[in-house]
Amino acid sequence: MFVRGQLVLKLPKDRVDELVEGGQGVRFDANKGTPMKEWLALGNDSPESWPTLAEEALEFVAAGPKPARARRNGRR
Repeated sequence: MFVRGQLVLKLPKDRVDELVEGGQGVRFDANKGTPMKEWLALGNDSPESWPTLAEEALEFVAAGPKPARARRNGRR
């Protein structure tokens, strides 16, 4: 999505961590005061390829959610 002049993508947390640590973007904050761990915001000046990252995001969300972990003591 495009928000406040930035491309915002949902990517795996590890990938977002990598891009943020490399100075390639920032974690997206939907004005709630808490940046989201799986959302990356890129500015117009980002050297990252927007189409490449968009494809990566599409593949990530197309894979669907990870299965929920079983709770302790065998309860679900």
